[in-house]
Amino acid sequence: MTVRFELYSTWGCHLCEQAEQMLLQAGLAGQYQVLDIVDDAHLFERYRVLIPVVACRDSKATLGWPFDQAQLTAWLQQQVQEH
Repeated sequence: MTVRFELYSTWGCHLCEQAEQMLLQAGLAGQYQVLDIVDDAHLFERYRVLIPVVACRDSKATLGWPFDQAQLTAWLQQQVQEH
């Protein structure tokens, strides 16, 4: 089973762009979806001051900014091991 991830983001967010680059460096090309929180009132209310946030669809676990590549990689490995 492939673990799928979401990146809660918005247009023009340089931190979100950094987080997406980290996902790509972690080898997740094609395994995540970028969701613009502006397009969803619930996501906007929940994450507007927290983005970027990476979420695991299976476990519903989230990793919010700030994080670095090592923290992201460890979190991703934990999600894969649990699911």
